[in-house]
Amino acid sequence: MSRRKTKESNIRKLVRLGKTSLAVTLPIEMAVSLGWREKQKVVVKRIKGGLIIRDYRSK
Repeated sequence: MSRRKTKESNIRKLVRLGKTSLAVTLPIEMAVSLGWREKQKVVVKRIKGGLIIRDYRSK
């Protein structure tokens, strides 16, 4: 399997996780640059036209 082109690296698909949830994967480079780790709590906020995902501790 080949790697995605740079332009397409941020295009992701939603996947079903159980019966009532959807998930999206994040590029590892983004998670590392933010200092995020597995099982870390995040806050998801809905805004007009999208979502904001933030660290639970940052304000």
